[in-house]
Amino acid sequence: MNLTSKRKSIKKIYEPIGILFAKTHITPNAITIISVIVGIFSAIAFYNHKPLTGALLLFMSGFFDLMDGVVARETEKASKFGAVFDWLADKIVDGVILFSIGLAYSTPILTIIAVIGSMLHTFIKPVAYAEIGFENRKKGKIDDPLEGIGFFGRPETLLAIIIFSIFEHFHILGGLQTGYIIITALIILSLLQRIIYLYIKYNKDYD
Repeated sequence: MNLTSKRKSIKKIYEPIGILFAKTHITPNAITIISVIVGIFSAIAFYNHKPLTGALLLFMSGFFDLMDGVVARETEKASKFGAVFDWLADKIVDGVILFSIGLAYSTPILTIIAVIGSMLHTFIKPVAYAEIGFENRKKGKIDDPLEGIGFFGRPETLLAIIIFSIFEHFHILGGLQTGYIIITALIILSLLQRIIYLYIKYNKDYD
C-alpha cells in the first residue's frame, strides 16, 4: 500500500474542494499553518485520552495539508519556501501526534522509535535529492523514484492512527495500544525498504 504513488487518482476527489478554497484568497502558507495548529490540538486530544476527537482533528489537519498544495497551484503562488514549509509542517504534526499517542498509550522506548522512524522515513528523501541529485519537477514537485518506494508513509500512518482511534473508542482489537505497536513496526519496515532500494540502486563510487 502506497497512497502517495496513487496521488493522481486521489487528487480527483479533493482537488475540486481546493479550487473552492482558492477562490477565498487564503494563502497556501496560511492553510499550512492552520494544518499545524489543528494537528497540535489533535495531539492534545490524544494525550488526554480523547481518541475520537483526536482522530477527527487529525483528519482535518490532513485535509488542510492537501488543500495548501491545490491552492498554491490554482493561485499560482507556489514557492520554494512554501514547499519547504509544507515538509516541515507535516513533520511537526507527525512528531507531536506520534509523541502524544506514545505518551498516552505506549512506552517511552516505542515512542522514541516511532517518532525517529517517522522522521527518517520522510527526510531520507531530501537527503537523496541532495546526494544523488533528483532535480526534475512535475507541477512544482520533485519527480523521484522514492515516491513509489516505502509501503507505509505519512498518509498510511495517519489513516492507521484514525482507524485505531476508532477501535480505541469502542474498545476493540487492542485499540491504540496495539495499533501503536503495529504502526511503529510498519514505519520501520517501510524505512528499511527505502534504504535497501537506495543501497541496491546507488551503492557505487562517485564519478
